[in-house]
Amino acid sequence: MNHSPTDPVFETQLSGLELLHRGKVRDVYALGDDLMLLVATDRLSAFDVVLPDPIPEKGRVLTEISSFWFARTGHIVANHLADRRVEEFVSDPAERQMLTHRALVVRRLRALPVEAVVRGYLIGSGWKDYQRTGAICGVRLPSGLKQADALPEPIFTPATKAAVGEHDENVPFDAVAETIGRELAEQVRRNALALYAFAADHARRRGIIIADTKFEFGVDGHDRLVLIDEALTPDSSRFWPVSSYQPGKSPPSFDKQYVRDYLETLDWNKRAPGPRLPAEVIRRTTANYLEALRLLTAP
Repeated sequence: MNHSPTDPVFETQLSGLELLHRGKVRDVYALGDDLMLLVATDRLSAFDVVLPDPIPEKGRVLTEISSFWFARTGHIVANHLADRRVEEFVSDPAERQMLTHRALVVRRLRALPVEAVVRGYLIGSGWKDYQRTGAICGVRLPSGLKQADALPEPIFTPATKAAVGEHDENVPFDAVAETIGRELAEQVRRNALALYAFAADHARRRGIIIADTKFEFGVDGHDRLVLIDEALTPDSSRFWPVSSYQPGKSPPSFDKQYVRDYLETLDWNKRAPGPRLPAEVIRRTTANYLEALRLLTAP
C-alpha cells in the first residue's frame, strides 16, 4: 500500500524489528545491540497525555528540524546520530516509504533521567512558579516581571522525566546533581545553555523567538555526554513569532501551545484518555509546524 508523506502515522508496526519502546511521540526499535531506529510518529501529547488524533506531517517536521540542529551543533556537544541509513535495516518498500523523513538510525546510549530545560522567557509552568515564589527551580528572579518577559539571562531549570501519562516535575539543580552526580549535572547544564544560546540566535534571525526548550542527554560507553532524542523542535520548545511578540500576555506560537490553549477551554481533567481534536485545530497545528520548519531551515 502506497503511503503519501501527508498521510498521518499514529503508530508503527515494523516487520522483523523488535519494538523497544513506544513513547509519547516516538516508536523505538532495536537494530542489534548498538543501534536503534527512532521513528517520529504524528502522535501529539499535551499535558503529558497522548491525544487520540494524529497531526499530519508532524513526525516529518520533528525529524527534519532535529536533523537540521544536529548537523549544526556538533561543535557544542556530540549527538546520537549514527552514520547509517534507514534502508539498511528496513527492506519492505511500503515501510520504507512510510518512514521517509521521519526515522533516524541512532546510537544506543544510556539516557539520563532528567529533562534539561532552558528558559529564556517567563511563560508556562515557569510563570506559575514565579508568581507563587519569585523563583523557578530555586533560581531567584527580579521582582515585577510580566508574563512572557525576557529573563535577564537564560536559566537552566531541570525537570524529572515522567512516564507516559504522568507529569514532569520541575526540580532544583541540586536534585539533579544528587541523581546523576554533580560533575555530569554541570556538564548537562553547561551544554544545554550553550545549545539554547546558539539556536536562539539563529532562530531570532529567522523571525522566531525560542522562549524555552528542553533537551535530553545520554552517556556513551566512555561516559561522554551525548545529545539524544530530538532537538529544538515545536514539540520540545516554545516558538513565538518575533513580529507579534508582546510582553504581558501569552504570545501566538508555532508549536503545540495552540493545542494546549484549545484544550484549556474544555472540561477535561488533563488525564487519559485525551479528548478528540476538531478538524480545524488539527489543520492549524500542522500549518504551525510546517511554518516553523520553513522559517528555521530555509537557505
